[in-house]
Amino acid sequence: MPFSFDALVGFTASLFTAYDVPAEHAETTARRLVEADFRGRAGHGLIRVVPYLDRIAAGGINVRPDLRVRSETPVAAQVDADNGLGQVAVTRAAEIAAEKALAAGVAVVGTVRSNHAGAAGLYPLMLAERGLVGLYFAVANANGMPPWGGREPLLGTNPVAVAIPAAGGHPYLLDIATTAASHGAIKVARLAGEPLPVGWLVDAEGAPITDPHRADEGLLVPIGGHKGSGLTMAIGLLAGVLNGAAFGRAVVDHRVDTVTPTNTGQLLVAFRVDLFRPLAEVLADLTGHLDELRAADPLRGDAVRLPGDRAARAWQHHRAHGYDPEPTVLAGLVERGRRLGVPPLPGYDDVPAPAGEGGVR
Repeated sequence: MPFSFDALVGFTASLFTAYDVPAEHAETTARRLVEADFRGRAGHGLIRVVPYLDRIAAGGINVRPDLRVRSETPVAAQVDADNGLGQVAVTRAAEIAAEKALAAGVAVVGTVRSNHAGAAGLYPLMLAERGLVGLYFAVANANGMPPWGGREPLLGTNPVAVAIPAAGGHPYLLDIATTAASHGAIKVARLAGEPLPVGWLVDAEGAPITDPHRADEGLLVPIGGHKGSGLTMAIGLLAGVLNGAAFGRAVVDHRVDTVTPTNTGQLLVAFRVDLFRPLAEVLADLTGHLDELRAADPLRGDAVRLPGDRAARAWQHHRAHGYDPEPTVLAGLVERGRRLGVPPLPGYDDVPAPAGEGGVR
C-alpha cells in the first residue's frame, strides 16, 4: 500500500530519535532518505535506514555532533561534520553554498569528517530550486574499483551530480556514479533477486559477475573505461584530498566496519545563472534548448528523456499518490520500530516478520 511523504518521513525520523538522534537531525535525514525513494533512487532511500541505525548503535556515527563551519571566506566554507549524519552535514553545506552564491555570485563549500549522504542529486537540486547552478562531488564510502590498469580496489563509485534551473518545469539534473553501477543499485538487484547486467562487476581476471550475491567478490567497472577511472580519481581528489577527508586506502568501508569514523568528504559548487546575462534571458534559453532536445526524433517510439526527467515524474507521482516501499525493507523498518517502542507506521498495522534485515548491506 502507498504511504504519504509525511507519513514515511515521520516514521523514519522516529526511528532515528529512538537512537538519541536530535529531532532536527532525524527529520533532515529522514527527509533526504524518503525523497530519494520518491525520486526513484531506491538504492539511497529507506533501504539505508537499518545500516545507518546499526552503525549508530555500534558507535560509528556521532548522533550529537558539534557541527561547525571553519575555513570560511565570502565565497567558500568548510563544514566540519564531527562524524555526524551525512545528510545533515551536506544539507547544511548546501544551505551555506546557496547563501554565499546568492550574495557573491559563486560559492564552494566542502565537508570533512562527514558520513554517507545518500542520493547525490538531492543537494545540487536544492541549489537549482533557488535559481542556482549546483555541482556536487563526493568520495564513496567503500572502495571497489582499481585504478585503470591496476588490480587493487582503491577507488569507489564517487558520484557527481549537476543541477541547472530552467524557466518553468523542473531543473536539468544529472546524477551518476562514476562506476557502471552503484552499490545501491546492486543492493536493489540483490533484494529483488534479479541478475546483474553484464558490465557492472568483474572478477579479478576480468570475467563478468552477474550473481548479485557474489557482488562482494567482484570489482566495479568504471563508466567509459579509462575516462571514467580518471573522473573517479578527480572527484576523489576534489572532495576528499582538498577537504582533508579520506581517499584511496584511507577510505573506510562503512558496510563492514561499523565503528571507525569514515571521514567522508563532499564538495558543493554553486553559482548564479545570471553571472553573464540577464536572468530571464538565460532561463528562457536553457528551457528552449532542453525542450529542443526532448523533441528530438526518437530512436524508438518513446520520447527522448533527459537527465532528471524520470526523477521529476516519479516525484510528482509519488507526492500525489504515495509511495509503496519494497516489502522486505518496510517490514524490516517496522520490526525495528517495534523493538524500539516506536509508534507504528499509520495504516500499516500487520507487518510480517522480515526474512532478513530490511536494510541490506
